[in-house]
Amino acid sequence: MQRIVNIVITGGPCAGKSTAMSWVQNAFTKKGWTVLFVPETATEFITGGVAPWTCGTNQDYQQCQMELQLTKERLFQQAARTMPQERIMIVCDRGAMDNKAYMTPEEFDAVLKHLNLHEVELRDRYDAVFHLVTAAKGAEQYYSHANNAARYETVEEAVALDDRLLASWMGHPHLRVIGNSVEFEEKMMKLIAEISAFIGEENPMEMERKYLIEYPDIAWLESQPNCRRVEISQTYLKTENGDEVRVRQRGEKGHYIFYQTIKRRINDLKRIEMERRLTNNEYVNLLMDADPSLHPIRKTRYCLTWMSQYFEIDVYPFWSDKAIMELEVRDERQEVVLPPFIKVIREVTGDPAYRNRAIAAMPLK
Repeated sequence: MQRIVNIVITGGPCAGKSTAMSWVQNAFTKKGWTVLFVPETATEFITGGVAPWTCGTNQDYQQCQMELQLTKERLFQQAARTMPQERIMIVCDRGAMDNKAYMTPEEFDAVLKHLNLHEVELRDRYDAVFHLVTAAKGAEQYYSHANNAARYETVEEAVALDDRLLASWMGHPHLRVIGNSVEFEEKMMKLIAEISAFIGEENPMEMERKYLIEYPDIAWLESQPNCRRVEISQTYLKTENGDEVRVRQRGEKGHYIFYQTIKRRINDLKRIEMERRLTNNEYVNLLMDADPSLHPIRKTRYCLTWMSQYFEIDVYPFWSDKAIMELEVRDERQEVVLPPFIKVIREVTGDPAYRNRAIAAMPLK
């Protein structure tokens, strides 16, 4: 069966995206993938004379850019399905949500209405998003306009734009942030490792650290640009081989994306995880196989970035004094920098009492 993976490489100005495309091409072609690239639409438009300052309004420009971008992505998907190769990776040089960083909330809402789309559908149409942090944030000596004629931001503007771009993607189920805490070549190697881990190359391991925390300040979290609220409902299915199989509805305000996840535990930290997206009908049909001994879990998730880390804070309706915070890591030795505004009670990685399946077995109050 043909597998098509659709990913986004994004980030602030002078973050290394152009070089990253070359690294991705070389690394994954060697691994047997056919790699297709959807070029950055903004650069095409601006270098061709179409820009926010040449169009009637910024909204006029953004609407045109978004329509062209989505059309290109659709045609790349269409073309990929005609190809004989079994494994195809479509790499988008920026995704549609990047445009949000260049619009006011009113302009963005108007563009979505014109396109007849909801933000959840636009954001989660991609399988994974990899944000490269601008060199202007932590590697200022390398920030330059030399390799992009469309770049015009100062260092300060680049930092602010990087923050807005990252905020635009908050809430995506597979968002990874690649910072500048290492040399540039190591930054590229980390990107390749993150993509490899996501697509399951060599070893599709999921490793995560889990913390029991005091109930967070919800109003404060929801006021932060680097935090996004997501509604989740997940149901465990009956299995016979010991695997953990669940289906999940994920989104907000009546707009949802559906997934099936199969997990096989290796040890307390490591799990093999396989995930696929479902249609609404597939999701409803799979619910017929729900495990009757476990109740569905409904929770509110707050996706939060801190120090180039992507934390997920799960708030459950039956807890008023505590919550769970998770962080996916790529290495068991990876240093974790906990947000100082979150009060950690203790780490519960590997504690069976705080696994979602155990929570699903708790008696309902």
